Amino acid sequence: MTGPAPPPCDEGLIRSRPAAEASAPRKRLALAATVLGSSMAFIDGSVVNVALPAMRAALKADAAQVQWIVNAYLLLLGALVLIGGSAGDRYGRRRVFVTGIGLFAAASLGCALAPDASWLIAARAVQGIAAAMLVPASLAILGSTFDDQERGGAIGAWAGFGAVTTAIGPVLGGWLVDHVSWRAIFLINIPLAVATVWLALAAVRESRDPDVERLDWRGAILAATGLGAVTWGLTAAGQRGWTSPAVWSALAAGATLLAGFVVSQAREKHPMMPLSLYRSRTFSGANLLTLALYFGLTGALFFLPYELIARHGYAAAAAGATLLPFSLVMGTLSGVAGRLADRFGARPMLTVGPILAGIGFGLLGGPWVGSGFWIGVLPGLLTVALGMTVAVAPLTNTVMSAVSASHAGVASGINNAVARIAGLLAVAVLGLIYFAPGPSGYPWVMAISAVTAVVAGVVGALTIEGKPRGKA
Repeated sequence: MTGPAPPPCDEGLIRSRPAAEASAPRKRLALAATVLGSSMAFIDGSVVNVALPAMRAALKADAAQVQWIVNAYLLLLGALVLIGGSAGDRYGRRRVFVTGIGLFAAASLGCALAPDASWLIAARAVQGIAAAMLVPASLAILGSTFDDQERGGAIGAWAGFGAVTTAIGPVLGGWLVDHVSWRAIFLINIPLAVATVWLALAAVRESRDPDVERLDWRGAILAATGLGAVTWGLTAAGQRGWTSPAVWSALAAGATLLAGFVVSQAREKHPMMPLSLYRSRTFSGANLLTLALYFGLTGALFFLPYELIARHGYAAAAAGATLLPFSLVMGTLSGVAGRLADRFGARPMLTVGPILAGIGFGLLGGPWVGSGFWIGVLPGLLTVALGMTVAVAPLTNTVMSAVSASHAGVASGINNAVARIAGLLAVAVLGLIYFAPGPSGYPWVMAISAVTAVVAGVVGALTIEGKPRGKA
């Protein structure tokens, strides 16, 4: 993601893995390895936003290149995260995790040394590939290390540390941009990677899933190229205009490739996204809700720091610090929201939460946003945080309960990927508006984010069961 909210269903990916025997000290070290590894992706996903204005000035990047600095990462991560999880099951979770960490560190060094925007975009794409390996592998390692009685505590520690790193990431990144260089935000990954690899090799036992016989490379390639073509077409439309043959050719090619992806999933013996899952109305609704809600969230939280820095004179660290209340609210109230979901069911939570978030996006888009943090930003941000807290808590259980237990892992992975793809589309589509010549497109960006969040709430009201239940 490109903000302080993690994608949904991470917990589901952990709980779907069987545990193996390991000593208590080894388990603690394995937990530390997964926490450090995941934190690299969490930090990277949250610090880049506050550095974008500095990157644009230093590298003389145009608007499209600024969008691709983010989208190159999101594209590869979103398109490959499912096959990355399968690769860990097939070839060994520790092996894939360590390989992903090493590749992420190398790509981070490439980002830090980038002489121009094209180099940085390419290195960010490699980071996305690496993250698609290490993120699902880290979750799978937790699931294969801790048994059912221990997973609650392990998940709590993993999620808590993730919330902390995601919260401090923009502040730390902003301070580095202001006092060192934007390049330093990528260099902090190097010592984290060294520590993570050492812990993983020392404490994590190799584990595999013997049922995974082959990987759906055809599906992964079709998904990545299809999404890439659509994203390029949407981004290029801002510069070339909607009359450009290249824009429409890219969009048509992308649509064709994505249609081919759907066909391939119907024919593949072991598809990365089984279409049979969508026979569940609740599963389909939950993913549509996720797409709309995380489209709005990523759009809002991507352009808010950029707007504060570029148009309202915020330092990068100050813009990063504005997102701290969001993380604090989610971290503090998620447990309460989970208990409310158990009591009242998923439907009211997944209706009220997105609508509250939409109201918050609307507040963030008002003319008062430049009136200072306490009046212009905080009220809207707290409303968004409250809405997301209410919505995210029941989303994982809804997705996992909508399918059979044997498909819980892949269902969680699909929903996780949908959230990341929503962010990819948000940056591409809303960037057309924000970076358009003329008056600031920021109010329109927030208005569209508000509308999509409200749509998500309507989808929740119409499709989600009141109290999700498992299906045989």
